[in-house]
Amino acid sequence: MDVFEFAAMIEETPIRSRVVEYDDRASGELTAVCLTDVLDDGLSMVYSFYKPDLHRQSLGTYMILDHIDIAREAGLPYVYLGYWVPGSPKMGYKAKFAGLEVYSRGIWQKMNNPDGFSPDDHPLSTDPIAEQVANISLPDLGPRGR
Repeated sequence: MDVFEFAAMIEETPIRSRVVEYDDRASGELTAVCLTDVLDDGLSMVYSFYKPDLHRQSLGTYMILDHIDIAREAGLPYVYLGYWVPGSPKMGYKAKFAGLEVYSRGIWQKMNNPDGFSPDDHPLSTDPIAEQVANISLPDLGPRGR
């Protein structure tokens, strides 16, 4: 992504996006950044990143807790963390927060036990839509197609 694509992603959109920066208090050095969409009912943490050598400082968790504070101050009831990818070490932290839901069998369901999540329940375990449509059997309506 070049600077123009980045600017377009943030500035040329109907969604109110903000870049939230986090500095090291002692040095003033930039340590983490989160691209955040401001929605009517909450904040959506679109993408965040931090200095890789600071991974032990739990900056991802810190940013989430900070966004919860920002949402409270703004009177917004929700903070959306984005997709949880089961088995992904980079996304596993999301399962540590209450309110985790999974879209399964056509509805959103609370995820009470992420460790017990069955891959068979994963939304991508279903056939692609083209295969689902190809496997539809229609009733035989006779020679006139009635």
